[in-house]
Amino acid sequence: MSKSKWPFLPSRMMYIERAQGVYLYTKQGQTIIDAAGGAIVANIGHGRQRVADAVAKATKDYSYVVPPWLTPSREAMLEVLHDHWLPNYLTRVHCTSGGTESNEAAMKIALHYQQAIGQEKRTKIIGRSISYHGTTLATAAISGHPIRKRGLENALPIFPEVDTPYPLRCSLGSHHENAGAYYADLLRDTIESEGPETIAGFLAEPITGSSGGAIVPPQDYWPLVRNICDEYGIVLILDEVMTGFGRTGKPFGYQHWPIEPDIVVSGKGLAGGYAPLGGVFAREEIGAAMEKAGYQVMFNTFGAHPAACAAAAEVLNIIIEENLVEQAQQRGQYLQDQLTNTLADHPHVAEIRGSGLLRAIEIVQDRESLERFPVEASISAKIVAKGLAMGVFFYGGGTGDVRDIICMGPAFIIDENQLDEIVSTLAQSIDDVIDGL
Repeated sequence: MSKSKWPFLPSRMMYIERAQGVYLYTKQGQTIIDAAGGAIVANIGHGRQRVADAVAKATKDYSYVVPPWLTPSREAMLEVLHDHWLPNYLTRVHCTSGGTESNEAAMKIALHYQQAIGQEKRTKIIGRSISYHGTTLATAAISGHPIRKRGLENALPIFPEVDTPYPLRCSLGSHHENAGAYYADLLRDTIESEGPETIAGFLAEPITGSSGGAIVPPQDYWPLVRNICDEYGIVLILDEVMTGFGRTGKPFGYQHWPIEPDIVVSGKGLAGGYAPLGGVFAREEIGAAMEKAGYQVMFNTFGAHPAACAAAAEVLNIIIEENLVEQAQQRGQYLQDQLTNTLADHPHVAEIRGSGLLRAIEIVQDRESLERFPVEASISAKIVAKGLAMGVFFYGGGTGDVRDIICMGPAFIIDENQLDEIVSTLAQSIDDVIDGL
């Protein structure tokens, strides 16, 4: 064993020797169902030989090539994106090494675009209260995630912020019929108070990921937000790092609503965990304006790495060939039904929510008042640990203020028997942890 300390700071260590399908195999011989797809990443499952072969070929044929140049693997990825995934109006593509870099690039593109069309005062991007967009100073700052800002607060830039739709805990009342308009009006109020002429963009997840635990906004929220952005000339940036490429039962999460974002950000599912890769997809007019102004979209050294693009091309083709987006929707509904049958009446489960194979439960101390357990109880961490001991890996969510969230995001290939085991293990883990308090 190396004397080098890994990870940088102590945390629970697992030694995963190999993985196949939806299973992880530890060095100690334990078999674990990967109910989280890692960090909601492994959309097609582990160990796909054709993806490994494609990566090997790209690595052997040309290794590293600067990002702006074309290679066969980059061309293959662009073709499958164009033919099967991207709407026709999203013509401009920029690739990075992952979600954080993609969100950072999208923010810069929105700012560049506003400058390019003569809107020099538009230098602000609005974020939301429950969100996570990355680990750079800018993406951490715009994220509504207090735990991941801890110790950095005095150094982070300040972004305007609006409340994330949280139907369960809406100020008007739980799942209030006017919640969508209420949250959209908060955006309008913030734009007006900041000065519409100063706002360049609005960055948000269409369905809130692990920071809130698969929170689906009210049905009228996104159409109202789209109208507001159009009214004020604001670039709508949707962070689909977790929700993109089939995770929610649609190709992209925003497609659950009749809207068209101006910029779509992707990561995780783009290469399905087989390689680090992120993508930014923008309207033609955004790219054309920047091009006319002479601006650059600076590449990351390892953005659009040829081997990563080879992985993405194969992963995206596999999802299409095996009809895995529809399967994610069907298996996700089965998971929701089984969770509901098992946990809907549990005295400490406030809500079961999500879309497709992005699902979560929220655990509370008091179901009527929605009072949370104290922070020091570490409910979600204990449930994750208990699940691991029983052979299932769950993903703990929350922001610190939002807490006791358990997320599930297994590979789209998971079967019903495996989902049954996930649900029964989760129920037993919750009871064991709460009984032990």
